[in-house]
Amino acid sequence: MTCSAARQPNDRPPLRVLLCSPRGFCAGVVRAIEIVERALTVYGAPVYVRHEIVHNRHVVESLKARGAVFVEDLDAVARDAPVVLSAHGVAKAVLEDADRRRLLVLDATCPLVTKVHREAELHYRRGLEVVLIGHGGHPEVVGTLGQLPAGAATLVETREDAAAFAPRDPHRLAYVTQTTLSVDDTADIVAVLRERFSDIVGPNRQDICYATTNRQEAVKRVAPVADAMIVVGAPNSSNSQRLTEVARRAGCPWAALVQRAEDIDWGRFGALRTLGVTAGASAPEQLVDEVLEAFAERYRLEVETVSAAEESVSFPLPRAFRAREAAG
Repeated sequence: MTCSAARQPNDRPPLRVLLCSPRGFCAGVVRAIEIVERALTVYGAPVYVRHEIVHNRHVVESLKARGAVFVEDLDAVARDAPVVLSAHGVAKAVLEDADRRRLLVLDATCPLVTKVHREAELHYRRGLEVVLIGHGGHPEVVGTLGQLPAGAATLVETREDAAAFAPRDPHRLAYVTQTTLSVDDTADIVAVLRERFSDIVGPNRQDICYATTNRQEAVKRVAPVADAMIVVGAPNSSNSQRLTEVARRAGCPWAALVQRAEDIDWGRFGALRTLGVTAGASAPEQLVDEVLEAFAERYRLEVETVSAAEESVSFPLPRAFRAREAAG
C-alpha cells in the first residue's frame, strides 16, 4: 500500500496533531469579506472588487459564485456598479481615479494597514524621509508607497538593504513596516537601521499586526516539537509564507504551505508522530477541517490545541453600510 492510499481503521498509525490557535481569519479579513457580501445583498450583482479581496483562492471563487467580479484596473468597472477596494489597501492615485470616474467605492482596506498609511503621511509632512520595510510588489507595499510622492519613501526588504541604504539626511528619517511580515525579520532590519541611524523615528507601536504576531507565536510554540508543519494558505499570501518560514526557523524539520488538502504531498511523510497545523489570516477554517479529515483517513488522530493568545478584535463596516442600517 502506498502512503497516499487511505488505510483501514485498524491499520492507521497514531498521529498527535498540534493545532495552532489563533489561526485563520483575522478581523481585517472578516471585515473585507463581509463588505463584499453586504454589497452583493444591498446593491445586487455585479459587485466589482479591485484585486483579490484577500489572498485566498477559495474565498475569491466563493464570492465569484455569488456575483463578485474581480478586476485589476478600474477601466473594467461598470459606472453604475459598486467597487470594493481590497484589504491590502491602494495608492492614493487609485482613489483619485475612482473619484474622477464617479464610482461608488467601498473601501475594505484593513484598518491596521490604514494606520501605516497615516503614519507614513505624518512622517512625510514633518519633513522626514520614510523607509518602508516590506516585500517589493506586494499589494500592501504598493499601496503604502503610493500614499507619498515618488521618491519620498524607500523600500528596504532585507538586512543587506538596510546596511546599504543611503538617506538624504541621516538625521531626518522614519520607518514604517508592512503589517504581515515576520516579526523576527522586521526586528533584525530595524536593529540595523537603528544602529546606523540613531535618530530614526519608528511607530509608537510596531506595525506588524496583532494577528500576524499571534499566529507566528503559536507556530513558534509548536514547531520545536513537531515532525512536520502544515500551513494552510495561498502562495501569494505574505502572512502565510511567513508562517512557513517561522516554523522552519523555530526548529520544525519540514514545513509546507498548502492551499487545501488535495495539495498535500503525502510522499514527504515518513515516520510521522507529531504534526503541527495552522492557517494564514486569509484561510477559512473549512480548509483546515479538510486537511484534518485527510490526515484522519491515514492516521488515528489525537488533536491538541496550542494557544498563544485569545483574539476578540473586530472592525466596523464602512460608514455607508452603518448609515443604511441605522436608517432601518
